[in-house]
Amino acid sequence: MTPFYENIEKLTLENNDYRRVLYTGLHSQVVLMSVAPGDEIGMEVHHVDQFLRFESGVGKAIIDGDEFALKDGTAVLVPAGANHNVINTGKKPLKLYTVYAPANHIEGTIHHTKADADKDEADEAFGEKAGK
Repeated sequence: MTPFYENIEKLTLENNDYRRVLYTGLHSQVVLMSVAPGDEIGMEVHHVDQFLRFESGVGKAIIDGDEFALKDGTAVLVPAGANHNVINTGKKPLKLYTVYAPANHIEGTIHHTKADADKDEADEAFGEKAGK
């Protein structure tokens, strides 16, 4: 398997897609995200661990009812089974990368908008099966 080696900050800041899967390994996955101003990921639960690192913008994370402020440099780890959401509270896109362990999205997935992601039933079904 080929290793992942990139300038993740540069890729994250340049990304304008809501979701872009960069790399899928045997036990983890690297994904870029750009959440539009006023938008959110939506309350969800994964059966995998999720690490998120925010590179620009401001927002808040809600994890099992607790709220956390988000800005450049903030990192969050959402444990498997936690009910969570990420909300962009700013006027610019909230840019982040996330690492799922194990993978949560179909390799090569690109969703240009949240609406595209919401319509992708195959990717959603893959995520529901991940980690089981």
